[in-house]
Amino acid sequence: MTRKQKRSAVIFGALGVLAVAVALVLTALSEQVTFFRTPSDLVNVAPGESGRVRLGGVVVEGSVDNSLEDAVIFAVEDANAALKVRYAGILPDLFREGQGIVAEGVLGKDGTFTADTVLAKHDETYMPREVADSLKEQGYWKGTEAQ
Repeated sequence: MTRKQKRSAVIFGALGVLAVAVALVLTALSEQVTFFRTPSDLVNVAPGESGRVRLGGVVVEGSVDNSLEDAVIFAVEDANAALKVRYAGILPDLFREGQGIVAEGVLGKDGTFTADTVLAKHDETYMPREVADSLKEQGYWKGTEAQ
């Protein structure tokens, strides 16, 4: 083997190892990706097909039900649809009706979104950019601008 062939073999070998490493990382990360969705998006999805998602919207006035011992049930809406959410855990201090939230979890077969994480905005003007952009597109945004 000439010197040029050895160098080419090393370069192509290194590129092959790099390609395998990138493929393994992307495969591992694809299982951890959560997509942002609005209630309108999830209403049209067959239950169980959505995988793990982030649901963003506004908590419906009068929808919070604390009567269950192990969970809180509330509804999240955007301009076109509302979705029932079940959350077993302690809600953030800033969680309240009429507030923008992001809930992370899965859509169950019964059409109820089961959340394992609920995030609330931290003051009157802040809302996650994805939620604000989605609400603006639907004409439901009441704030001045997303931060």
